[in-house]
Amino acid sequence: MKHNLQKLPNHIAFIIDGNGRWAKRRGLTRSMGHKAGLDNLDKIIKECFYGYGIHAVSIYAFSTENWNRPKAEVDYLMRAFKRYLSAGFAKKYPAVKLNVMGDITMLPNGLEEQVKKTMAETKTNTKFVLNIGINYSGQDELVYAVNSIIDEGIKKVDRQIIADHLYTSGQEYPDFLIRTSGECRLSNFMLWQLAYSELYFPEKCWPEFKKRDLYLALKEYQSRDRRYGAIKE
Repeated sequence: MKHNLQKLPNHIAFIIDGNGRWAKRRGLTRSMGHKAGLDNLDKIIKECFYGYGIHAVSIYAFSTENWNRPKAEVDYLMRAFKRYLSAGFAKKYPAVKLNVMGDITMLPNGLEEQVKKTMAETKTNTKFVLNIGINYSGQDELVYAVNSIIDEGIKKVDRQIIADHLYTSGQEYPDFLIRTSGECRLSNFMLWQLAYSELYFPEKCWPEFKKRDLYLALKEYQSRDRRYGAIKE
């Protein structure tokens, strides 16, 4: 369904927080919370792309710190990510290019190979971009960019050179960040790219953040005045 909001972000980022808390309140396992979260993720991503026509969506799915969670939970998430990115991704998300951000060499072999395969299958798509952070850290991304610059023998660095060596090279930065569950922090997500993004922190946990909540968030975005440090007369 198309919507008639006048000012929409070109790039929207999500920190999909609260799956475990949502499950606990309902007497469910954390894995069941993650399943509900992934099911909801599919609906919200499709609404962003095909409902609103937003060009790029970035998702914080699994941080480098998340390896410290219980092994059973981590193993479930790795299996769930593999299923999510498995055969049928291109059909499920027409015209979407997948870009996985993070050190994928640390992922289980099956997931690493699936990431590479799906990214290769969708690399020629240009209408939409889906960035998913898996084993991702904003600080590590900057270290990765600096080391890439050093390896190329570049002696003098400016903002554009750094931007060109991030996982989001060639993309515009997020205009709008939504973090669910009421937490008000970035948690090491896209630290360079979010420098001037508008931030929004709804109380609802991710599995209960529905299309109506996305609409309300984007309606709030309509009232934001993005000045980038300047003064509008």
